[in-house]
Amino acid sequence: MSKRNKLLKFAEIQSFPNVYENPYTAEPQLLGMHGESVDLKGKWSKEHFKNDNPLTLELACGGGEYTVELARRFPDRNFIGVDVKGARIWKGSKIALTEKIDNAAFLRTRIEQIALFFAPGEVDEIWITFPDPFLKESKANRRLTSPQFIAEYRKILKNGGIVHLKTDDPTLYDFTVETLQNDEGCTILYHDDNIYAKELPIPELDIHTYYEEQHLAIGRLIKYVRFLING
Repeated sequence: MSKRNKLLKFAEIQSFPNVYENPYTAEPQLLGMHGESVDLKGKWSKEHFKNDNPLTLELACGGGEYTVELARRFPDRNFIGVDVKGARIWKGSKIALTEKIDNAAFLRTRIEQIALFFAPGEVDEIWITFPDPFLKESKANRRLTSPQFIAEYRKILKNGGIVHLKTDDPTLYDFTVETLQNDEGCTILYHDDNIYAKELPIPELDIHTYYEEQHLAIGRLIKYVRFLING
């Protein structure tokens, strides 16, 4: 993608009513349309979605394929795709606006700052879809299922909230299972290192992201972990 196209998409999402941004890592704040400062912590469902439905986050959402498709399938739930890349978020937010999918929104922020924008117990469920596995051992703490990130999820998930990880990477899969087994506050509900070799445990696993399509095309096996986090 050219630099010009990225800049155009950055500019366009600032006019989208379903996109919020935290562009200043050192001085975090939530900005809505046209850069207006907003406070939605503890109020996402009531003030943005205008309902009291359960809230699901998709972390490292990329183009938002999972966020948008989950919102289509579950109109009685609210979904927010989270990614640090505004040009990626543009795609999903544009589709949601065009199709009038009002239960899908997007947040551009670093995921390690997620607890700044959601209240304790505000989130019911988290999906982590094909994140960067950070294969170097020196960067293991940047993996989205590392103890540091699980501690952040614990701050915003309701007690017993569910987290889903979908990945093609065996290192991240094994790391996640081991991390969860060592955390007394987490319970693994299901894990499989080749989900498409058998009947899917939940139907929404048949949603394919852009990256998953690439992985499948070269014969990569898709892995899945579902776990709950207690407070």
